[in-house]
Amino acid sequence: MASRTSRDVLGRGLRVLGRAIREQPRIFAVAVTGSVLFGLLVIASAYVVGAVVGDLVVPAVERGSVATGALALAAAALFGISVLRVVGIFGRRLGAGYMQYRLQAAYRRRVTRRYLDLPLAWHHRNSTGTLLSNANSDVEAAWYPIAPLPFAVGTLVMLVGAVASLFLTDWALALVGLAVFPALFALNVVYSRRMAPRQARAQRLRAEVSGIAHESFDGALVVKTMGRESQETARFGARAGELRDALISVGRLRGVFDPMLETLPSLGTLAVLVVGAIRLRQGAITVTELVSVAFLFTVLAFPVRAIGWVLAELPRSVAGWDRVRRVLDATGEMPYGNVTLDPAVRTPATLGFTDVHFAYEPAEAHLPGAEVLGEVTFTVPAGKTVALVGPTGAGKSTITSLAVRLVDPRTGRVTLDGVDVRDLTAASLAGTVALVAQVPFVFDDTVRANITLDRDGIGDDEVWAALRLAEADGFVAALPDGLDTMVGERGTSLSGGQRQRLTLARAIAGRPRLLVLDDATSAVDPRVEAAILAGLRAPDDGGAPASILVVAYRRATIALADEVIYVEHGRVVARGTHPELLATVPGYADLVTAYEQAEQEREQNRTYDEVTPMTSGLEIEVDR
Repeated sequence: MASRTSRDVLGRGLRVLGRAIREQPRIFAVAVTGSVLFGLLVIASAYVVGAVVGDLVVPAVERGSVATGALALAAAALFGISVLRVVGIFGRRLGAGYMQYRLQAAYRRRVTRRYLDLPLAWHHRNSTGTLLSNANSDVEAAWYPIAPLPFAVGTLVMLVGAVASLFLTDWALALVGLAVFPALFALNVVYSRRMAPRQARAQRLRAEVSGIAHESFDGALVVKTMGRESQETARFGARAGELRDALISVGRLRGVFDPMLETLPSLGTLAVLVVGAIRLRQGAITVTELVSVAFLFTVLAFPVRAIGWVLAELPRSVAGWDRVRRVLDATGEMPYGNVTLDPAVRTPATLGFTDVHFAYEPAEAHLPGAEVLGEVTFTVPAGKTVALVGPTGAGKSTITSLAVRLVDPRTGRVTLDGVDVRDLTAASLAGTVALVAQVPFVFDDTVRANITLDRDGIGDDEVWAALRLAEADGFVAALPDGLDTMVGERGTSLSGGQRQRLTLARAIAGRPRLLVLDDATSAVDPRVEAAILAGLRAPDDGGAPASILVVAYRRATIALADEVIYVEHGRVVARGTHPELLATVPGYADLVTAYEQAEQEREQNRTYDEVTPMTSGLEIEVDR
C-alpha cells in the first residue's frame, strides 16, 4: 500500500510539474539552460582541475620549478569556467524564481476569481480559514518544487555526462559511479515515500489552524463578551500543537535522511580514491584522470541534492495542488445571460416574483436541501416601496438574496422589468439593483473609496448627495479628514449606525433603479430611518426615486410602505397596506406589536445611541 501511495504521489507530482512547464515554457527553458550550462561546466572544471594537478602541479614538484605560462593558462581556464558557472547559476535561479512567483501570482488570481464566481451556497460549506489557506499557503505549496526543478533537470544532464565521462576514463571507476548514483536516487525515493503523508498532514493542519485563528479574531466580540478567551486559546493551542508536532515529524525525517544524502557522495569519493589508487598502480589510469574523477565526485554531492529537494517537496506540492484544484474544479457558478436593460432608462424598476421555490444546498452534497421558500409570488411596482415582514426564519433575507441574484430559485422566476434576472448581463444587473445587507461591510479604506468603489461617474458631488440621502453627511463632515478619513478594518472607527448609513450611501451612489434593504437601518434612530426612507422615495436633488424592497421590523418603517408582504415559513401569507393587515391578520398584528414593545424598551434603556471613536472622548454622536 505504501509503495502504491508513493508511486501515486510521484506520478501526480510529476503531472503538477508538467502543468507548470506547459504554462511557463520559455522561462523554464531559460532556467534549464542555465542549469545545464552549470552542470556541464562542473564536469569540465573537474577535468581542468585534474589536468592542472596531473600535468602541472606534479611535474612542477618533480622538477622543483613552475612554468609561469602554463600556470597562467591554467588560472585563466579555471577563471573562465568559474565565470560561466556564475552565468549558469544566475540564469537558473532567476528563471526558477521568476517562474515560481509568476505561477503563484497567477493561481492566486484564479482562485480568488473562482471564489467570486461560485455561489453563496458553496461558500457556506467552506470556512473562511480554509479559503484563505487555499489562496495563500496551498498555492505556495503547489508550486514550491519549481525553485529546485531546473537545477534537478540540469543535474540529470550532468549525471548522464558524468557517467559517460567515467566510462571514457576507466570502466572500474565507472562501476563505482553506477553504484553511487542509483543509490542516491533510491535514497531520495525512499525519502519522498516517507515524507508524503507527513507533508499532506502538515498542509491540512495549516488550513485548520488558519481557520480557527480567523474564527477567533473575527468573533472576538463574542469570545470576549462570553468570557471564552481561555477556551478559544486552548482550542487554538491544541491545533497549533498538532501542527507543531507534524512539522517536527517532517524535520525529524529530514534530520535522518539529510546526513545520509550528504554522506553517500563522500563515500563514493572514498571508493573512487581506493579503486583509483589500485588502477593507478596497475597503470590503467593516470594521476590526471584519478584527480579528475575524485574531484568530480566531490562537486557532484551538492547538485545531486537538487533531485532530492524536488522529490521531497512533491508530497507537499500534491497536497497543495489537490486543495487548489478543489476550488478551481468546483461547480455551481451562476452564468449570466446576454440581455441588457437600457442604461438610458432611469425610471424605477419593477421587481417580480412568480411561484418561486428555493432550498439551500446542504453541507453534505448527497443530502436533500430543506425548502425555505415555496410558491412565493408578489410584485414591487415601479416607484413603490414594499415592506417584507415576518418572524425570524420566515425567509425574508432569502427573498432579498434572490432579488439581487446572489442565489437562483430552484423553480419559478425573478424578474426585473419583466426580464428574468438569469438572462441579464452582470453589468446590467449591477447597474439596476443594489442591496444593502443586514450586516454592513466596510473596507479598510477612506470614506470616499468605500462609497465610490472606483465606479465610473461617481465624483465628490455624487458622494455627498448619496451621503445626504443616507443621513450620513453630518458625521462624515465632522470626521478629521472628511471623505479622506480612513475608517479602519471593517469600519472599526465608526459606530454601528454610521457603518449602516455608509453602506447605504454606497448603494445610493450608483443610482440603482431598485434598492433592496435587508434590515439595513436597524442600528439608527427610528426618526433617522424614517427620514432616510422618505428621502429615497422622493430625492431632494431632483433624481428619480427608486423602487424599494425593505425588510422591516419597526412600525414606523412599515407604515411608510405602499404595500406590506407578510411571510411565514417561506410562504406569502398576506399582503396589503399596514392598516389592512393589522385589522385582518392576527399573526401580523401580534408580530408588529411585539416589535414595537421591544423597540420601546430599547429606547427607554438607551441614554445615548452611539459614541464615535474618531472624535474626542467628550463628543457623542447620536443617530438622530
